[in-house]
Amino acid sequence: MKKHTLLTALALSLFTLSSYAQSLSGYDIMKKADDVPSGNTSSYTATMTLTDKKGKVRTREVFMRSKDYGDTTKSVICFTTPKDVAGVAYLMFEYDDESKDSDNWLYMPAMKKVRRISGSGKSDDFMGTDFTYEDIGERGLAKDTFTLLSEETVAGSKCYKVEAVAKDKTEKNPRRIVWIRADNFMMVKAEFYDRQNRLQRELTCSDIKQVDGYWTTGRMFIRNVQKEHSTTLEMKNVRYDIQIDDSIFTVSALERGAVK
Repeated sequence: MKKHTLLTALALSLFTLSSYAQSLSGYDIMKKADDVPSGNTSSYTATMTLTDKKGKVRTREVFMRSKDYGDTTKSVICFTTPKDVAGVAYLMFEYDDESKDSDNWLYMPAMKKVRRISGSGKSDDFMGTDFTYEDIGERGLAKDTFTLLSEETVAGSKCYKVEAVAKDKTEKNPRRIVWIRADNFMMVKAEFYDRQNRLQRELTCSDIKQVDGYWTTGRMFIRNVQKEHSTTLEMKNVRYDIQIDDSIFTVSALERGAVK
């Protein structure tokens, strides 16, 4: 009788989990993915490896600092090597209001000038990589319509397969398909389609683990299948909830080369 009771409880538990999964909409899943905690501040260094279709490799080093101010998250990315990109810095202000677009600035030391990145410019390639400026930050959920397509297993983890269709059909990638882990709502895979609905880029996220209690992606590999070009981003020295000076999150700090 006790065994029967335990089996019944287990069956009910599995049924409850299944029912919960079925009750989630595509938007619900993406909202949970967007809300995965990342600390009040975060910091990391990273290696960017760019590989063209002939196999030529270029390597760059960057660091990132980010701070949550409540309704706004401010982040800055700065290139440290090689010499031709050292000092290039990218500043982002991202807002909790889903309907509000982010503010973005790029500083190019060679020109000694800050350029604002806005509108269609956010779909441009970020510093010759296969990521766009928008990929580097967070895309507002209000820009897309989401549909839960199915549940699949990716790299041993149960995932939700969600289709995201841009409300603005003129975007460079008006359709995306993303795979979100069911246990922690971290993205493990994505496909980006162009305006002709042809696959343009494939993204794989791996080395997903907890650092200081926060789920963290350690490696991202993105490949432009049309250009046969790829970018690997490997994060190192990831830290959360550390002291970060507010002054680095300003356009004037970019211009002075004070982002360190």
